[in-house]
Amino acid sequence: MVDEPRNIHREILPNGLTVLSESMTHIRSVSIGIWVRTGSRHEEPEANGVSHFLEHMVFKGTQNRSAEQIARQVDSIGGNMDAFTAKECICFNVKVLDQHMPIALDVLSDLVLNPVLAVNDITRERGVILEEIKMDEDNPDYLVHEIFTQNFWKDHPLGKPILGTKETVRAFDQDLLQNYYRKHIHPENIIIAAAGNLDSKRFVELISERFQNFKPGKNGLHDTPPQVQARIIMRNKKALEQVQICLGVASHPISHERRYSAYLLNTLLGGGMSSRLFQNVRERQGLVYAIFSELNPYRDTGCLSVYAGTSRESAPKVVESVVSEFRSLKENGVPEDELCRAKDQLKGNLMLSLESSTSRMSNLARQEMYFERFVGLDEIIERIEAVTANDLQSLAREYFQPDRIAVTVLGNLDKLKISRDLLAC
Repeated sequence: MVDEPRNIHREILPNGLTVLSESMTHIRSVSIGIWVRTGSRHEEPEANGVSHFLEHMVFKGTQNRSAEQIARQVDSIGGNMDAFTAKECICFNVKVLDQHMPIALDVLSDLVLNPVLAVNDITRERGVILEEIKMDEDNPDYLVHEIFTQNFWKDHPLGKPILGTKETVRAFDQDLLQNYYRKHIHPENIIIAAAGNLDSKRFVELISERFQNFKPGKNGLHDTPPQVQARIIMRNKKALEQVQICLGVASHPISHERRYSAYLLNTLLGGGMSSRLFQNVRERQGLVYAIFSELNPYRDTGCLSVYAGTSRESAPKVVESVVSEFRSLKENGVPEDELCRAKDQLKGNLMLSLESSTSRMSNLARQEMYFERFVGLDEIIERIEAVTANDLQSLAREYFQPDRIAVTVLGNLDKLKISRDLLAC
């Protein structure tokens, strides 16, 4: 059960590696993640996309296994191995049945500790990633968010694409990858987290064996908080049938004390089918098929954004309708029954998200990364319950200011204009 006390073990090995594990005796799976505390925001401009490139490259072969052997070994135990790169981390993870945990850990640690980064593989993978960039550019929903982010945090690494650009990716070579690997892959920069049917003591022993020769390094991370630029960007793309709209404002960092108010504000604004945006813009006015809001908090900043896809004719009306929801939250606040519904929705989503070993493993690693302590479910629910309608109204007044709203519009625009006057709230 989710509300049972969680059996969590935390240990820092002599070389500085952080090991976290949670025992879940009622399931048969184990999920393991190796989390590197570096992501696309820590890259130099000319190396934009190198974290993501490295994430791909470790699967191309190690000093002990070829790419095919890695794939076969994981498939032969019915495992699921994956990786992703984000703005502030890279994660390599695997999910297997509990009895296969030692093999899975052996493969996963081999990937991270011993990648070959061969020249031929780099050349091949460059082609794969260039195709991935093209695929994303063909996806208008992705593209409008990317253009929005690049302009919102203009000239800052946080605004740069995680995949990099065609120009930067074409320029990657073995030296660049090896230097980046040496600089960022070291014990103090890594969290290994696991959740599932495991014995924590045994797990730490297995990690200690595999990582005993992993030498401490220097943490080269330097974060400078980005400046927000609330610009209106109109990007013409004739091939698109729909107009894609992204509006956003700066929000608080991930560990800010008002984060629970921000999560609730996002939930009732556009976090589901009962949200204000979905009900008013889609259901009552029929202006869009898709509309939602999302909160993306980072270590030192954040963004609350709204996405909508609509017709060119309806675009100004959609922007006006979104801004009118901002205004309503500032002026009229939130009725008590709506606040209760949003709290129940947020708590329900949270509890459901903790049912799998993978999500528990991620939860452990992220809390270590951002809070350096474990925040239990009871504490989170208590903090959600403590948020008042006044808290939400004051947050809305802080966030939703006309001169701080950034807008990106993408599509076959044909004289369509969105002016700052339309953003008056």
